[in-house]
Amino acid sequence: MGRLTTHVLDTALGKPAAGMKIELLRHQAGAIAVLKSVATNDDGRCDAPLLADEDLLAGTYELRFHAGDYLKASGASLTDPLFLDIIPIRFGISDPAAHYHVPLLISPYGYSTYRGS
Repeated sequence: MGRLTTHVLDTALGKPAAGMKIELLRHQAGAIAVLKSVATNDDGRCDAPLLADEDLLAGTYELRFHAGDYLKASGASLTDPLFLDIIPIRFGISDPAAHYHVPLLISPYGYSTYRGS
């Protein structure tokens, strides 16, 4: 059974990024649909998979991490305007039966991601 999950780690503080808003979108036939909006828990994770089972379809998706709001709330020393605000990660799902994990490692001036397990 396939599923899509994520988590966010604040590498500047060395801890999970709690309370970060994340939007899940699907790109299809030139249109973009917002599927879900969630916030990370105290462990920097979502309480449930973003998509699972029959809701996980092959296609192009995007996660929008609202890093700017999180970084402001964390008390980080930031520039105005912010260097990083909303971070979009667009990715493809080719096998709906697989587990796709898309983590985000964040700091005020950089981020990275990968396909995790």
